Amino acid sequence: MKKLIILACLGMLGHTTFAQEFGIDLQLRPRVEYRHGYKTLMPDHVDAATFVSQRSRLNFNYGSEKLNAYISLQNIRVWGEVATLSSSDANGTAIHEAWASFKLDSLFSFKMGRQEIIYDDSRMFGNVDWSQTGRSHDAFIATYQPNAKNRLDLGIALNEEDETLFKTDYNVNNYKAFQYLRYHTNFDNFNLSLLALNTGFTFDKDGDQEVDYNQTIGAFLDFGKDRIKADASVYFQTGQIADRDLSAFNLSGNLHYQATSNFNIGIGAEYLSGTDMNSTDSDIKAFNPLFGTNHKFNGWMDYFYVGNHINSVGLVDVNLPIKYQKDKLTLQLIPHVFSSAATVVDLLGEEQDNYLGTEIDFSLGYKIAGNIDFQLGYSHMFASDTMQLLKGGNNDTTNNWAWAMFVFKPKLFTHTK
Repeated sequence: MKKLIILACLGMLGHTTFAQEFGIDLQLRPRVEYRHGYKTLMPDHVDAATFVSQRSRLNFNYGSEKLNAYISLQNIRVWGEVATLSSSDANGTAIHEAWASFKLDSLFSFKMGRQEIIYDDSRMFGNVDWSQTGRSHDAFIATYQPNAKNRLDLGIALNEEDETLFKTDYNVNNYKAFQYLRYHTNFDNFNLSLLALNTGFTFDKDGDQEVDYNQTIGAFLDFGKDRIKADASVYFQTGQIADRDLSAFNLSGNLHYQATSNFNIGIGAEYLSGTDMNSTDSDIKAFNPLFGTNHKFNGWMDYFYVGNHINSVGLVDVNLPIKYQKDKLTLQLIPHVFSSAATVVDLLGEEQDNYLGTEIDFSLGYKIAGNIDFQLGYSHMFASDTMQLLKGGNNDTTNNWAWAMFVFKPKLFTHTK
């Protein structure tokens, strides 16, 4: 690790004679969590989990008129997973990002390597920054930008496990490939994005691995003027998953009003289609938000679409976000009311109430200094019998989650020429 950092520093410093900018910065993010019903309802006779996790990132960036490059090294750990006298680390150091981008001319640019992909509200493409690991892709992105108001991106990813001489199965818990086109434009007080995404996933068919592709097509629109901010999106999914036809959709809308200089209130709703549990049709009608930052959307307790609830009964989420911000202090309160979008049945085949539960999310943020933040939060799930049927556990017990986190972001070195 030390050798890698030293070599990177010396290598990049050797080029600063011709560079415009070079920098090194650090991120340390320890977080303590108390989980008593996080992601799923708490079973009987089980105690809560309490632990401290930490992200440590060291970032190198280089920028010039034509070329930009970025490397982000990270170590993710739970305090105590390595003994105090251990000579090795449980996880080691990984590369979160390692990419280069360059401009051919005033219109065309390219970016390639391990990189975060973030678009719009992060519903379909996001970096999942709440997770200590975060999300990044091995991808190539070509950009055509004729002016400041219009941009077209072409993204391509092709994944394999190793360098091989012949075709081999891909067994990583990941997509096999994707291709997408994304167009963005802005006019007056509006921003509009159009996305067409083709994603391939492997599956086993009669002992052989095959790849099925499904398509996500949609639009995101946001508006801002004076005290009003609003956004809306619609996405459709079609194609196939493991030889089953896919037909699903996602609708969402949010409205925010800046009541005072410090106080913002809003209302939001989202519908993600699902598959009826008593359906005799083989078609999949459950929408999958794929590469989005799903923790951001349907409750911070991550009951939905955070490594779970895929190919299920979908979701209807109505929420009322309230935010207060003054000086260094930020407070947020977000109640969510959840229902299933498709029919839920019990073991006897009887239809159940679609209401799943109500979640209350609260967070406090305080900026201690320019590069030091403190955050804490508390969430409580009031689950219904239908939620218990879907998730298991016990909806009559207390299901809550609490956390506190420091974020340190010091800049270690900056050189500009």
